[in-house]
Amino acid sequence: MKSTILAVLASIALVSTAPAPLIARTPPNIPSSSAAQTQLTGLRVAAQGPQTGYSRDLFPHWSTTSGSCNTRETVLQRDGTGVVTDSACASTSGRWFSPYDGATWSAASDVDIDHVVPLSNAWKSGAASWSTSRRETFANDLTNPQLIAVTDNVNQAKSDQGPESWKPPVTSYYCTYAKMWIKVKSVYSLTVTSAEKSALTSMLNSC
Repeated sequence: MKSTILAVLASIALVSTAPAPLIARTPPNIPSSSAAQTQLTGLRVAAQGPQTGYSRDLFPHWSTTSGSCNTRETVLQRDGTGVVTDSACASTSGRWFSPYDGATWSAASDVDIDHVVPLSNAWKSGAASWSTSRRETFANDLTNPQLIAVTDNVNQAKSDQGPESWKPPVTSYYCTYAKMWIKVKSVYSLTVTSAEKSALTSMLNSC
């Protein structure tokens, strides 16, 4: 009897200390496939502008969202599971699932916040003429699917490439990635190249 009770108590302890189920989060306002197709049709096709004058500093990012929290920490909390923060709003523990490559991380230092449409790409497709304020809005956009927590090396491998030259390693994510990219370009009236549009069309066909 005593051994049975101990076994029950041990199983309860294991359950109570088990981590919360990992939830695959998604950024807000991802359009449906049909809506994304309509938005893609509405994007103006044009050659990319020059990189001349570009600097990441022209897109002030990780702005304060509230209190001591900035955009990066806000996305880490939004996209993570069981995230614990300190008094400075830094994520001290939690788990993050990276949909680009299917990896799971337990240290925030292994996670980057990806700008779905890279800042450099935006610069060359219309943002060069924006005010600094508008570029800051773009770089910290929590309303549209522009920011997502992903594996740091994957984000670094993507760099400033468009979907014509870089796609997420997980092919089943092509559909979602294309819908996010199209939505952001549509919201900000950014142009697409013919190769970019062709790649996005192909990715939407996987939906």
